[in-house]
Amino acid sequence: MKRFLAALAMTLATQALAESDDPYLWLEDIGGEKAMEWVNGQNGKSRPLVEKEPGFAPLLDKFTEIANSRERIPAVTKLGDHLYNFWQDARSPRGLWRRTTLAEYRKDEPAWEIVLDLDLLSALEKEQWAWKGATCLYPKYERCLVSLSRGGRDAVEIREFDLAKKAFVEGGFRLPESKGGVAWIDEDTIYASRDFGPGTMTRSGYPRGVKRLARGQALADAPVVFEVGEDDIGAWPSVTHEKASRVEIMTRVISTRRSEGFVVRGGKLAKLELPETVDASVTAGTLFVRLREDWMLSGTQYRAGQLLAMELEKFLEGGAQFEVLFTPGPRLFLDSFVPMKSMVLLDLLDNVSSRLVEMRRGPDGKWASRAVDAPALANLNALAFDRRESDEYFLFVTGFTTPTTLYLAQGGGDAREKLKGLPHFFDASGISVTQHEATSKDGTKIPYFEVKRRDAKADGKNPTILYGYGGFEVSQVPTYSAFVGNGWLAKGGVWVLSNLRGGGEFGPAWNQVARREGRQKTHEDFAAVAEDLIRRKTTSPAKLGILGGSQGGLLVSATMLQRPELFGAVVATVPLMDMKRYHKLLAGHSWMGEYGDPDKAEDWAFISKYSPYQNVLRGRPYPKMLITTSTRDDRVHPGHARKMAARMQQLGYDTTYFEYTEGGHGSGTTPAQTAYTWAFIYTWFARALL
Repeated sequence: MKRFLAALAMTLATQALAESDDPYLWLEDIGGEKAMEWVNGQNGKSRPLVEKEPGFAPLLDKFTEIANSRERIPAVTKLGDHLYNFWQDARSPRGLWRRTTLAEYRKDEPAWEIVLDLDLLSALEKEQWAWKGATCLYPKYERCLVSLSRGGRDAVEIREFDLAKKAFVEGGFRLPESKGGVAWIDEDTIYASRDFGPGTMTRSGYPRGVKRLARGQALADAPVVFEVGEDDIGAWPSVTHEKASRVEIMTRVISTRRSEGFVVRGGKLAKLELPETVDASVTAGTLFVRLREDWMLSGTQYRAGQLLAMELEKFLEGGAQFEVLFTPGPRLFLDSFVPMKSMVLLDLLDNVSSRLVEMRRGPDGKWASRAVDAPALANLNALAFDRRESDEYFLFVTGFTTPTTLYLAQGGGDAREKLKGLPHFFDASGISVTQHEATSKDGTKIPYFEVKRRDAKADGKNPTILYGYGGFEVSQVPTYSAFVGNGWLAKGGVWVLSNLRGGGEFGPAWNQVARREGRQKTHEDFAAVAEDLIRRKTTSPAKLGILGGSQGGLLVSATMLQRPELFGAVVATVPLMDMKRYHKLLAGHSWMGEYGDPDKAEDWAFISKYSPYQNVLRGRPYPKMLITTSTRDDRVHPGHARKMAARMQQLGYDTTYFEYTEGGHGSGTTPAQTAYTWAFIYTWFARALL
């Protein structure tokens, strides 16, 4: 009888939250006085709690040194005769947009020419500007559309910039702060998808329309050339410039991984008759299509995961067949592809390890492949050096214990020139990397990587952090992290990276099976990895912590609530928590293809079973928890994190909350902010697990 009454009480507590008005709805008022008073009160408790730990100050010093290190690799983009880089350090925390030549870049200490100083701009305009990139007009690359964000938000202000004069163009294109896109048509004309006023934004918070804006024309007077519905995610323009032509495309994004493309031809729109689920792009007149589902076209059956190619004009004329450049295998799929002057470079994941393959047309006109002799058991990332002029490409090679190295490679051969390399930011000499598999509830094998000291004993006493994401077809691959190395591995901890369904490690199906009503599989996969770590005595529940951000924050919270006996500590950063209201908060409406519509009873039936905010119960053995977010996050509403922390604390659970005021959907906009956030997290983990 006592057990029955206890269970009934817990059920009623959950129902009370689900069926009554949300008691913490006021925390969704992002900058409201009452909400910010609560935030400041939380920070006033959490920061001293962590900062007083003896390991915090030295770790913060180390992380700050790493974040500001001049030995970091300055990633570059080739525009004309120069290589451009955005750089932040202690002297320039907001950053410098700068350039150099390839000859200089090859040197250990290149000579850089400053193009734009964001610290100076922020001081002059009394604003906390964060860099969000630039779109420059081919072929001269003299004019750019620079995107600037206030405090790291996704919404940006766009200004025209003159690269020759290294100054903003007086009276040039200038678009007010908004989410959306922009693209050059020619020197005097652009496409812009922005917030044009009442009724012009979708329920997801993105633009419904695209305008064609001429130089000197008021934005209000520019004509709308493309428009989508209020329930779509949004409308985006793109223009691909070639040597003698350009391809203008309007994209209607319907939902997560569903879209339609329209080519602008003679002032009219010609729809690309493709499945809504494909990834499509046009380069050098060739239409590339990556399939997420099987597709029958003109009697030919194409398979999910294949990469197809056809001349755009032939496709628009109809009747021609696609050429197949890649077909996936059981655990082999295409992670990305890079078109260049005379070849396409395929970046494949083979059981979550990278492989490179060149595809090139032979004398017979058919595509032929060549495997690139690249480092094995590493993560490879290729970027075209100058796709219109050469088959050269940048190749980044990295691994858990292998510092990232940047090479300049030439298609057609395996020789490559080392340009830059990270130093060993931590001692990895005694650390091993192994790959394992856990068996999920339905029998599916779930791979994961384990990084630990070779002399670590299988006695269940190793403090371990298990990281997970499992969503939006995003693959989790080995990466060198000086923060993980110094913040955890150097302390004798074990780092584990899981490859859960919902991600993209094994192609579209790996994601699709865990969407909507299948989302619970992601949580079961994560729990299975935890169980396997405990079974193999890598760790034990008291020593096992879990970490995830955004969708990963939802993952760790939901799994913790369902299986609290498996974990000793939980960290959720910029998380989704209230899945009853997620679609009403900022960009949440755009994720309904991934999670479902909680306003529909049939969808809420499965969402309600894992939504963290609605499933916190009294008297459960929940582990310690840290929740972090950013006031400036305009993607995942900070109300998610705030309300979950308030609910956990209300019921007496050991929950620490920290909210930083800058950073957007990230860990900070300056090196110092990023260093502080991660020093805070790893110190908290050490306090909970070591």
